[in-house]
Amino acid sequence: MKKMINKTNLKFVYLSAILALFSSCSNDDDSDDSVGNWVKKSTFNEEARSSAAAFTIGNMGYMGTGYDGDDYYKDFWSYNMDTNSWQQLSDFPGIERSSATAFVLNNQGYIGTGYNGDSNEELSDFYTYNESTNVWTQIADFGGSARYGAVGFGSDSYGYVGTGYDGSDKKDFWKYDPTADSWTESFGFGGDKRRDAVTFIIGNDAYMATGISNGVYEEDFWVFNLDTETWTELEDLDDDDDDDDDFDITRSSAVAFTIGGKGYIACGEYGTSISTVFEFNPANQDWEEKTDFELYSRRDAISFSNGERAFVALGRNGTLYLDDNMEFFPNQEQDDDDN
Repeated sequence: MKKMINKTNLKFVYLSAILALFSSCSNDDDSDDSVGNWVKKSTFNEEARSSAAAFTIGNMGYMGTGYDGDDYYKDFWSYNMDTNSWQQLSDFPGIERSSATAFVLNNQGYIGTGYNGDSNEELSDFYTYNESTNVWTQIADFGGSARYGAVGFGSDSYGYVGTGYDGSDKKDFWKYDPTADSWTESFGFGGDKRRDAVTFIIGNDAYMATGISNGVYEEDFWVFNLDTETWTELEDLDDDDDDDDDFDITRSSAVAFTIGGKGYIACGEYGTSISTVFEFNPANQDWEEKTDFELYSRRDAISFSNGERAFVALGRNGTLYLDDNMEFFPNQEQDDDDN
């Protein structure tokens, strides 16, 4: 005698299996969710642009120059983190440009080098901005060759500028002494040539990563001690401890910033514009993926960071030039409703 199957029970078994499958997928997704939340802030007042230069002093972000696909700029603006507002300041005094370099030294901002496509020239002039007087002053021209796409960072005493492109990719570094108003070459960097890299500072260490040279995306990762002025190579960006090939930190034209003693690399370009974000913990030398940037993926953006708060703004996605501005909260859960 054949055993009869109860169709109602069979349907219940199938339904339970399907629900369990969905539940399993949902749980897997939850476990894979990255932490970090992006919150939309005040849009930039004027023309959308990319490749601007930016620096931060206290709770004020400063931004100027850039390119919008047609025009190069020399206007200069501040962003107040506390009031979430933009204000136009005295124009940058040099020629209009994109891909300039910026750093902060003794609570003054510095912007120089860059590229002007109208005259098809790389630039070497440099200027300092006094935020208390809203006055620009020209300083000695950059000590190396005229270039764009370089990186810059400052210590308590000196400014440093290096790498970039002057017709070919570069790896030299130069130190600016504000007392002598002079540049001297700083030796010791053993990494590859590159342009469009990023730097971030944690304590007395300046970290440099990413960039591109001759179509190759650079994967080496370096730290420069501001006290001893020595470079140390760290683990490559593709050699995470988890041995997870899904980690894709390598890129060019990204932004970098510091929050709470950790460094962050966001957005950029890897064949196309990307939006991924990675956090570097100097205590264990590990990288952790965070929530992607929540608006358009982009390259050639700017960032403001006072060490406790950070913002990413402007940039471009293909031929679309952007004027938006987002604040990042690295330890919050993602919330789509605040954008």
